[in-house]
Amino acid sequence: MEWLTITLSILTLGFMFWFFSRNRKSLELGQLAPDFKLTDQHGKTHVLADFRGKWLALYFYPKDDTPGCTKQACAFRDGLQELVDLGADVVGVSVDNTSSHADFAKKFQLQFPLLADTTTETAARYHSLINLGIIKFAQRNTFLIDPQGKIARMYLSASAARNSAEVIADLKHLQAA
Repeated sequence: MEWLTITLSILTLGFMFWFFSRNRKSLELGQLAPDFKLTDQHGKTHVLADFRGKWLALYFYPKDDTPGCTKQACAFRDGLQELVDLGADVVGVSVDNTSSHADFAKKFQLQFPLLADTTTETAARYHSLINLGIIKFAQRNTFLIDPQGKIARMYLSASAARNSAEVIADLKHLQAA
């Protein structure tokens, strides 16, 4: 009986690995960024096309008002003027609702949109969704999108402390090239 349980467990794990790896096509540099239509903490709806003609730092984060997410958001807040001077907008995305985003933005004086991906569809399109069944949240990934809407840089499992500085450095490098 024990061998049957072990065999079924191995087959189940193998199937799950095959299924998820087969259905998980990764994003690539230079491809058009996936579109989105999400509402921010002020009730305004944003789509990717709103940012055409500018650089966009689109960062996904797990949860409002948690230590790592606060550190990342405040670093983007503190570097916002430099990003704006480089022709970039900053937008945060999590699966939290607009009310949670409004409280988070107010508490930390965040002057950029925090988009509510409550359906998790956008995080999934950006391969930034962690799905644990009944619990879903965004993975800390950032995408630097160029003025034509193409992915110029990806920061997968981004550092909460260094992400903003990395985006600024890469923007300077890309604009100098």
